[in-house]
Formats: sequence, structure tokens, C-alpha cells
Amino acid sequence: MHRTAKVAGALLLIATAVHAQQQAPPPGGGRGAAAGTAGQGGRQGGRGPVRPECLMPALPAAECNTPPGINWASPALPDGPIDVESAVPQHRNLRVVVMARLAQPWSLAFLPDGAMLVTERGGQLRVIRNGVLDPKPVDGVPQVRAAGLQGLMDVVLHPRFSENRWVYLSYHKPVPARSAAGTVPAATNAGAVQPQTPTPQMEGETTIARGTWNGTALVTVQDIFRSGAAGTESSRMAFGRDGMLYMSISAAGTGPDVMRSADPNDYAGKTVRLRDDGTIPPDNPFVNTPGYKPGIYTLGHRNGHSMAMNPETGDMWVTEQGPNGGDEVNVLKPGANYGWPYVSYGRSYMGPRISEGPWREGMEAPAVVWVPSIAVTGATFYTGDVFAGWKRNLFVGGLREGETPRTGHMQRIEFNERWEEIRREPLLRELKQRIRDVRQGPDGLLYLLTAEAQGALLRLEPGASK
Repeated sequence: MHRTAKVAGALLLIATAVHAQQQAPPPGGGRGAAAGTAGQGGRQGGRGPVRPECLMPALPAAECNTPPGINWASPALPDGPIDVESAVPQHRNLRVVVMARLAQPWSLAFLPDGAMLVTERGGQLRVIRNGVLDPKPVDGVPQVRAAGLQGLMDVVLHPRFSENRWVYLSYHKPVPARSAAGTVPAATNAGAVQPQTPTPQMEGETTIARGTWNGTALVTVQDIFRSGAAGTESSRMAFGRDGMLYMSISAAGTGPDVMRSADPNDYAGKTVRLRDDGTIPPDNPFVNTPGYKPGIYTLGHRNGHSMAMNPETGDMWVTEQGPNGGDEVNVLKPGANYGWPYVSYGRSYMGPRISEGPWREGMEAPAVVWVPSIAVTGATFYTGDVFAGWKRNLFVGGLREGETPRTGHMQRIEFNERWEEIRREPLLRELKQRIRDVRQGPDGLLYLLTAEAQGALLRLEPGASK
């Protein structure tokens, strides 16, 4: 058995006991009492009404009584170009161009003809041609459950897209909640409320769909992988050098459901490795291990917001949001356990440390850590020639720093020849925007998506010399 499987097996008794407690509906309405809002049990991003099992959390990571956040909307972006700067003299003067306005954009992919596909979390796939957003959403997207950190997530092209035209979407498929159905009042024409009629409560299951791009729409769309894990959060995908499709499946960030990340019989809080048709490769690390989901590649994750392949090593790098501090970049190793919810550099939202030490024998340490958290999101390695001084740098997005609004930005991280961090630079702070994704375009420029209800696609390019 893999050494991390032994550690996970030792922790399985704890996770299984807590997981069984989660499945039993607690007094007062249970899991579905607040359904219909966001995430599992109606909690938005892991926060919301106190559940009975929150009164005595099994671990600091399972806290529920979190304070309300500070809300302050990001300022509107101007239509014209915005001048910004970098500390690197070679790329000191930069310019941000607002290319398109979108609603909660999440991810983008570049088509060979120069067009771009952009997902909106609400369930729409958009296409941008010659820098212009098509007002009509792309047809063929499956029905999506969009609430909290659920919705239409990533979009990825097959490595041989020019041959097969395959486009992959990760999304939250609407499925009946595991709790009892709720009720809604039925109104008559006169406005009188009749006896309540049962209506099924729904939650989202992390799913991968594959369709064929015909130039204007997706056709022959079908689900190729259903995780069976509902109440999950963000997901990202990428193809590896081995031709396999990798995806992160995020567990709830706080509350009792954090224990799912340590449960090997649950895809929540894991990364998975699949063939391009969604089936399980026979050489996956746990494919023949009893009690483990066969698609699991790594486990012990919290909330994975990127899946980027290191162009030199071929390793998959995943950005992972911690709680109050403890954001991470993790380098995926087959069968490895990354420790959540048992170890972290972060603190709970109420202040206590998640763990006395940030590392434990048999668990992988992160490659990069943020304290305080920047709510790290999408990432890309820069390999182009336009910004030659940025080659081998990792660019990541951030939603906000230290739980404070209007502090979203992008960071540039430099590494030595052994991929050890030597410098990081915050960029685009002056925009005061939540950054959801960062991608390198085929033209060598950087493209960013802002995580706003009135979001935008941005292009970062060289500015005028001063």
C-alpha cells in the first residue's frame, strides 16, 4: 500500500464516524432546512446558519460560528486602457485593456482560430471573436445548478482539438438533495395561499461533460464523469503530458463537511485523474485499494482553484484556498495526501490555528504559502516571448487579502532552477478587482477574468515607454 494510503487509512476511522453523523438529519429540519441557497445545507461558501453539529466541532477546521465578512463592492472598471506598472524594469510600463463585460466569469479557453470561450458561473458559455463578445450564449451547455461556489466552472480543449473538436466543461449538475423535500406555498389567482405542496430540494454534483464544437455551438454533449459528490464547490481541469484529464473537486471550506476531504470513499476534497472519455485509468494510485474511489489521484485538499501544468517538469500545480490564511500552491504527486483538514498554515475564521504544526509525517507540504490569505484562484505559467523577463514565472489571481474587500489582485512568483520560490510581486492592486482566473494567450499576452457580478475579461499588454 502507498505510504500516504496508510496515513489516510489511519484517519479513516475518524472521517467515517463524522461522515456518518453528517448523513443523519439533525434536529430542526436537517441538511435540507436551508436548501435552495448556496452549497450544501444552504451555506454560502461554508458560512450561514449554525447546524447542531457545529456546537462541538471535531477539529478547528470544522468550525461553523464564523463572523460576518466585510462587504464593499469593487469599483467599476473604466472603458479605456489602464496604465499599471511592474517592478521588473524590462516590463515596467504595462497596460490593461477591458475586452468584454461578463457576468461572474470563471474560466476561458483559446480556440485555434483566435476566438475565446468563456464560462459564466451562472451557466452560460460565451464566445469572443476578434475581441468582440457574441451577445448570444453558446448553445449545448447542460443544465447547471448555480449557487454559492457552484455553477459552470472550467472549460478545456482536448489536446488534439484540431482533430476531434472536443470541448470539456466541469459543472455542478442539479441532483435531488439527500434531505427531505421542502415545501413552497401555492398561490391562487386571487392571491390566497393554498396548503403547501412538496417541491424537491436540489444540490449540485461535480460533473464533467464533453461536447463537439461545430464553430458556433456544442453538439453531442454528454456527461462523461459524474463524481457522485454533491455539496461540492469549485473545480478546475487540465490535460497532462500523459494525455489524462485532471480535475480538482473542492469540499466545503468550513463546517463539519470539511471531514469529507479525508474520506477516501468521497471525491470531495480530491483531485481525480481520468482518460479523455471520463473512464478510470488502470494505473491510478488507488484503483485497486478497498475503500477508495478509483479516480482519486490525490486527497486532503480544501478548495482547488487552478490546475496548471508546469511546462518544464510536467507536474500539475494546484492553487488551493485556505481559511483565514494558509492559501497554498501544491505540486501533485500520485497518491499523496495534502493534509486538509488536519494540517494547515492558516487559522480558522474565529482565530484559532487549524493545527499546531503545518506539516505531518506522510503528508505533502505546499510549494508556496500565503499568510494572510489572498483567496488565491486561477494560475498560469508564463512561457511566451512578449514578457521575456517573466519566463518561468507563475501568475495567480486573488480575490481579496486578509479578509478585506477591494484588495483583489494578481501575483507574479519567481522560482530558482529547482522551483523554489525566490520572489513574489503583487500586480494590478490599483484596479481593486477580484481576479478569478489568469491565462496566457497564444499571442504571449496575459488574460484575466474578474470575479464580479458585472465582471470583465482583461488583457495585460506592454504599455508605452516613458
